[in-house]
Amino acid sequence: MSRIPTQKRSIEKRDKIIEKGFQLMCEKGYHNISTPDIAALAGVSTGIIYQYFNDKKEIFIEGCKNYSENILYPVLNLIDNSNNLETIISDIIDAFIKNHTISKKAHEEIMAMSHLYSDVENIFLNFELELTNKIINLIGENNNSNIKEKIHIIIGLIENLCHEIIYHNHDNLDYEFMKKETVNIALYMLKSK
Repeated sequence: MSRIPTQKRSIEKRDKIIEKGFQLMCEKGYHNISTPDIAALAGVSTGIIYQYFNDKKEIFIEGCKNYSENILYPVLNLIDNSNNLETIISDIIDAFIKNHTISKKAHEEIMAMSHLYSDVENIFLNFELELTNKIINLIGENNNSNIKEKIHIIIGLIENLCHEIIYHNHDNLDYEFMKKETVNIALYMLKSK
């Protein structure tokens, strides 16, 4: 486990290693860079990196945590700021699209790494669970059977729509229509008993 510094300067140095290391791993690929590469970009010695981290995977995991907090978790705030379910679903779709666009390379590398390492995958599984629970708290689960399963399917639909728009980008598809239909399907599923 990595050493967590307590002094301001050391905290800033560790944070810079995480930021620069994660950036480099996302741009060039996790397996294509080394700890000395991270050290060079962060402006520290390789020895300094090993004072805070056991290996580059720890740096990647800390970067994933920052990514999820800064890019993904603001999506959760959308739920807190609206009472209209249709608006919430539409806003979540827009936020997912925006977040995938801002950090396309990071998202691609994280998804690849989540297939290789369960600790990376767990960061995003926890996000899905938190998103699911927030939606359940908003709409309640009183008379809605299998609500968790329905929300999980809806999150999958939203992810799939985002990937289509950002990565596939077929010219012959009407994405506004697809977004509207995704919202309609989600509303239907959430309102059905």
